[in-house]
Amino acid sequence: MGCSVARSLAVVAVSAAVMSVGAAPPSSGSSGGSGPAEKVPVAVGYGGAVSSVDADASAAGIEILRKGGNAVDAAVATAAALGVTEPYSSGIGGGGYFVYYDAKSRTVRTIDGRETAPLTADSGLFLENGRPIPFADAVTSGLGVGTPGTPATWQKALDSWGSKRLGSLLKPAERLARDGFTVDATFRSQTQSNEARFRNFPDTAELFLPGGALPVVGSTFKNPDLARTYEELGRKGVGALYRGQLAKDIVATVNKPPVDPGSGYNARPGELSLKDLAKYEAKGQAPTRTSYRGLNVYSIAPSSSGGTTVGEALNILENTDLSKATDVQYLHRFIEASRIAFADRGRWVGDPAFEDVPTKELLSQKYADSRECLIKDDAVLTSPLAPGDPRDPAACAAGGTAAPTTYEGENTTHLTAADKWGNVVAYTLTIEQTGGSGITVPDRGFILNNELTDFSFAPASPDVHDPNLPGPGKRPRSSISPTIVLDAHAKPVVALGSPGGATIVTTVLQTLTGLVDRGLPLVDAIAAPRASQRNQTTTELEPGLWNSGLRTQLESLGHGFRQNPEIGAATGVQRLPNGKWLAAAETVRRGGGSAMVVRPAP
Repeated sequence: MGCSVARSLAVVAVSAAVMSVGAAPPSSGSSGGSGPAEKVPVAVGYGGAVSSVDADASAAGIEILRKGGNAVDAAVATAAALGVTEPYSSGIGGGGYFVYYDAKSRTVRTIDGRETAPLTADSGLFLENGRPIPFADAVTSGLGVGTPGTPATWQKALDSWGSKRLGSLLKPAERLARDGFTVDATFRSQTQSNEARFRNFPDTAELFLPGGALPVVGSTFKNPDLARTYEELGRKGVGALYRGQLAKDIVATVNKPPVDPGSGYNARPGELSLKDLAKYEAKGQAPTRTSYRGLNVYSIAPSSSGGTTVGEALNILENTDLSKATDVQYLHRFIEASRIAFADRGRWVGDPAFEDVPTKELLSQKYADSRECLIKDDAVLTSPLAPGDPRDPAACAAGGTAAPTTYEGENTTHLTAADKWGNVVAYTLTIEQTGGSGITVPDRGFILNNELTDFSFAPASPDVHDPNLPGPGKRPRSSISPTIVLDAHAKPVVALGSPGGATIVTTVLQTLTGLVDRGLPLVDAIAAPRASQRNQTTTELEPGLWNSGLRTQLESLGHGFRQNPEIGAATGVQRLPNGKWLAAAETVRRGGGSAMVVRPAP
């Protein structure tokens, strides 16, 4: 069945590419002084492919592929460029998860580059007088900053599978930071939404509010401090961030946030130490794996919940022929599978160095079958739904006490890359909140993360064990879900991922089922209006579903909804016959994404 599914997907992809304007040759240069690179949502061709939310970043990856680099090299170059053009979503002050397919061995490997809590942290990190501090106080503070993992992730990926030196891969991003990029409406909007808190920190305001004002759409935005920081990392290696003067600058900024004394804002100090930075390690680990419609779906294992939660939901949906379901039936099943998977995520998934996470059991078909029978065609499950027990599955039994789903910020960025040898990367990186902590390291040009706010400040329910409380050196749970799908011959079919906090899980799940079950071309599966249910009383809907008759029909079954103007911003690459690749990105979300190939097909 896997072979036939893969062949069907290839036919769909080729048809989409023929009809898409994205098959036109994309621009490949950075915008410094020559106008922005062209932004198209689909590209088809040879020699490799890159897809990201930003044209300059995708062009950086393509530049490396054209110079003989592989997919890992291209991913690092693209990620570094995103640190310039998407500084509120990613950068060397954050972390992420890296999934890699090696064409020679036909295996998938991963890196956990998640940020870590200080070694002094305990379960009361965000408690004051026994009660959780206000969430907003933690978001814009040194207290929410974890040890960055992104630079270590780049170096580990390059040491393991890359072919180029880090210094050469940082050059496109260094040039982009020095010469500047063209401000678009998304960058201005994200700056505007952060303006008030950015003004609390003089270094942040000076960089991102040039001349004291919001950056103007169409203007050129330069970040010479970041260009110098990249040059230093390229020359000295990433150890400079974990042990050198840069490490000292980060620690000083976290522990005494440089606040404008006239702002009246009191930024809580963090407790990061040079020892925290020196001991940081990006972890190589086995991926999660589940079978779906004869395909093998690989993703990231805990500390992220992405692989287990997407995988469990796919296993729940395995017994329903979604290709023959009506739109209402499809969305109903998708919503309910998501609800169940999130109930189990909340109870069982945390950092496996601290928690006994039953990863294998969560991904077993036996467990999924015991949960799938909770779904009824004419009724809706009630949230918060109680978790089951994957170690001792009982048919249709909830198995425990319900606990609400904790909040997770909705930002991040995702890139996908492939090369002429058939290697593939799906890489999601983040600084958590849009704008992270809001604190820029003085003279260094990058914002620090506020990733520790992904921990539960207190147990979600006093009667349920919470695996996501803070701890010394612990990694907060994530929803990041970079995914690579292989056929029965262990060859890539598609790779994809998305930003969006906890909505990442549902975005990847919906995109995969849209592609595999509903027969949508990849770009259409990415563009389809989204729903996101995360074991909450209501399901989020984008306007395309909110304003449709489908909402009314689903409400008649008992579903409740609330609007979300935009969920996720996915990118993907798809393998086509005869060495071709299709790259796909958003058509509208975040102003549209950027898909590029090395040599466009005629």
